Amino acid sequence: MPDMTDLILTPNLDDADGFYAALLAAHEGLSKEESDAFNARLILILANHIGDNSVLEKAIGTAKKGK
Repeated sequence: MPDMTDLILTPNLDDADGFYAALLAAHEGLSKEESDAFNARLILILANHIGDNSVLEKAIGTAKKGK
């Protein structure tokens, strides 16, 4: 059984295409600055939902590596 701090890096969304479409729609009509601010807010909301610094730090490290 995986540790709860292990990152899931394989597809894990019920409707990945639907989520991607909703994400693109949320950015529609935003300037670059507004889009960046939206992304920052979304990241902070999701980080708060996760609520585990060790998981978030692993995610940051993975994202920095480009994986």
